[in-house]
Amino acid sequence: MPTPTVRPRRLRRTAAIRDLVAQTHLRVDDLVAPLFVREGIDEPQPIESLPGVMQHTATSLRSEVAALAELGVRSVVLFGVPASKDPTGSGAFDPDGIVQIALRDLRSDLGDDIVVMADLCVDEYTDHGHCGIVGADGDVDNDATLELYARAALAQAAAGAQVVAPSGMMDGQVAVIRDALDTAGFTDVAIMAYAAKFASALYGPFRDAVDVSITGGGDRKGYQQDWRNSREAQLEIDLDVAEGADIVMVKPALAYLDVIADASARLDVPMAAYHVSGEYAMIHAAAERGWIDGDAVALEHLTAIKRAGADIVLTYFTRWFAESVANGSVAS
Repeated sequence: MPTPTVRPRRLRRTAAIRDLVAQTHLRVDDLVAPLFVREGIDEPQPIESLPGVMQHTATSLRSEVAALAELGVRSVVLFGVPASKDPTGSGAFDPDGIVQIALRDLRSDLGDDIVVMADLCVDEYTDHGHCGIVGADGDVDNDATLELYARAALAQAAAGAQVVAPSGMMDGQVAVIRDALDTAGFTDVAIMAYAAKFASALYGPFRDAVDVSITGGGDRKGYQQDWRNSREAQLEIDLDVAEGADIVMVKPALAYLDVIADASARLDVPMAAYHVSGEYAMIHAAAERGWIDGDAVALEHLTAIKRAGADIVLTYFTRWFAESVANGSVAS
């Protein structure tokens, strides 16, 4: 008998066949919407470098999250922009800080119908722009900073955060936060660790969104992950898992799909990836010039992150994707 001819194109002939055999599916409830809430403004403020994204008032944030929930979005992560900043970033752990107010509002509005996460760092709140206490030598003091993170975690948990997300890349941060939460009785609050957060050039629009700049022209390369090192990234991830992280995250996403894939293939904890502000802004910039189909590229990017092994994707495209699924222009 003749040898059967293998023709993979048989399974690509129509959209229905392609959907039937698709190996990766992106769903609305895979996505987390990053949201910004700013103290001291009366109406939402557009962020020029993040088209379609706003700095919300406490009131408009409640409306936005309610609308996202109606679209089937199940998770948001909050970033705060305080009216004033100081050397220790005290707004991060003030019980009446802007994020703590927003957490209480959202839990009151939606209860457990949506997962409310809080970014746990202090760079949005410090007047020097670093992610911790800056010592006399100009470097961030790792161990002194851990105390601030513990205080912020307790403030966020008391305000209703179901997940806290330490993003400062301090050594030992997960262990200190877990101990603080457990000691205070917040044993059900989960930790989503920014386990491999790279010192990337793709964060510019985010820093616009939270009004952060590092004084004196410094950078974060001394504590964020070196973007050239994949094995070191796996070590960072393993350390966070050993310290009690419930979810681990790689940030950014697209330039680090290899890191996501390697970690997801060997770990049992959920894997998150952050499709960051620069990745989002580049799509919009190219689409505005007519160089790409922005919607098609956004879908391709998000699907690639999921295909690499991410269970959870933080992305500024969350609302767009949820609306696209709702109106039938994208298949979930």
